[in-house]
Amino acid sequence: MQHHQLERGDVSLHFVSMGEGPLVLLAHGFPGLWYSWRHQLPVLAEAGYRAVALDMRGYGRSSRPLDSAAYHFDHLAADLLAVQDYFGTSESVLVGHDFGANLAWHMSLHHPQRFPAIAVLASPRGMPLAGGADVRPSSLFAQIAGQHFFHMHYFQAEGVAEADLVGREAEFLKRLFWALSAEGDLLDWQRYPSGGTTYLDVLAEPSQGLPWRWLSQEEFDYYCGEYLAAEPGQVFAGGLNSYRAMDANWTSFRDSLQDKIHCPVLFLAGAEDPVIKLCDPAVFTRMRASVPGLRGELLVPAAGHFVQQEQAAATNRALLAFLGGLRATS
Repeated sequence: MQHHQLERGDVSLHFVSMGEGPLVLLAHGFPGLWYSWRHQLPVLAEAGYRAVALDMRGYGRSSRPLDSAAYHFDHLAADLLAVQDYFGTSESVLVGHDFGANLAWHMSLHHPQRFPAIAVLASPRGMPLAGGADVRPSSLFAQIAGQHFFHMHYFQAEGVAEADLVGREAEFLKRLFWALSAEGDLLDWQRYPSGGTTYLDVLAEPSQGLPWRWLSQEEFDYYCGEYLAAEPGQVFAGGLNSYRAMDANWTSFRDSLQDKIHCPVLFLAGAEDPVIKLCDPAVFTRMRASVPGLRGELLVPAAGHFVQQEQAAATNRALLAFLGGLRATS
């Protein structure tokens, strides 16, 4: 395994690579790191690919800009293209999870020559909460927050979540990992009003201590060490500002929301993922209609939001089958 640091302007990008062969880029979401792909890197490398997992801007050992404008799709796209250039290639398969999934959908539309195939984890195309509706995302978040606490609305106000989480970052990570997993209950937030409620108020203490079946104490400690290496106000810069950039991304690219995606696509998610449970079945109907290149749609049992970690073997089998199919038809 090799660690790389790429300097591009005022942003430094950290990523990890394993193997040689066709390039496969792995883009995480929130809360994530390059480390979120630790179970995929060696398997992809063994299968003959150069697997590269990024600390996306705002996370880990990459730069953590505090301005939400720095998380516009244009900047994130430029980061991925720069990593491709670093490895001397003009194309790669992109595997994205959570915010990385939203970016994968974007890249397949707006940079199809550079990303001729994508695998998308956890965020189906056209999901309204991911910016796939005809209404501005923050307006939709505010509507939901009128009924009960909703984290996507809570995160919109700059400085609020940052202040609430100072000194409790590790506690927040543990509670969030648990709530988003197959064993947790993120949607319990519906019992809480928005006014005067913080995210930590609605995230239950895990019902069992570490290790969990998919996360050891050592692995959790790695996450904490990488997040807490930043100044207090920058610890969660990537995640919080990605939520705040959703309006700008929607405004810039709303005209392409319904455009068809013809490249080969794999969609994969945990069957117990609260993100999937928030989706109306019509979301999947629309995704199938708007993604003629969809080659697989898999909901993995006994997995929540972190499908690539909670059910690594099933995720790896699906990715290898998808990538193998691309090679067979190339």
